[in-house]
Amino acid sequence: MSYLLFKALHLIFMVTWFAGLFYLVRLFVYHREAEGKPEPIKEALQAQYTIMERRLYYIITWPGMVLTAIFGTLMIVANPAVLDLWLYIKLGMVLLLIIYHVYCGELMKDLKEGKCTLKPMHFRLLNEGPTILLFGIITLAVFKNLADFAIVFAGLVGLGVVLFIATKLYKSARERRGE
Repeated sequence: MSYLLFKALHLIFMVTWFAGLFYLVRLFVYHREAEGKPEPIKEALQAQYTIMERRLYYIITWPGMVLTAIFGTLMIVANPAVLDLWLYIKLGMVLLLIIYHVYCGELMKDLKEGKCTLKPMHFRLLNEGPTILLFGIITLAVFKNLADFAIVFAGLVGLGVVLFIATKLYKSARERRGE
């Protein structure tokens, strides 16, 4: 019973964490796009985005990350039989996600201070990182069989290529429309 409770809470907070990260980087896109607006609109938008980013980062994503880790750890403690190669690979992907999360915090500070050099398109591409990690993490948790995972992972790489191409096409379409 406790394992299932830990699993449910782990999944709930994982969804919260990912949703926060997806929205945070989207706010970064809007923050950078606001630089092209005339004053005082630019200043007002950037001030608002700074507030939204900070609240999202510290009130949603950090607690989501910490609680995801706590309940994931409790799942392992409650059922140590899950310790297998697939789990170590999954934990490696989670580590990459934590590094991404901390990097987003650094980008947030740079945006606030006006020192960020990334363009909106860079943020759009950066936003695909957690998407790929989400697919990998969930796929490993579901299949647990590394042969099946290898097939699905190949599909994920293909998905990454498709997302990259779609992002480039979207940028081209926006530029043609003058946005």
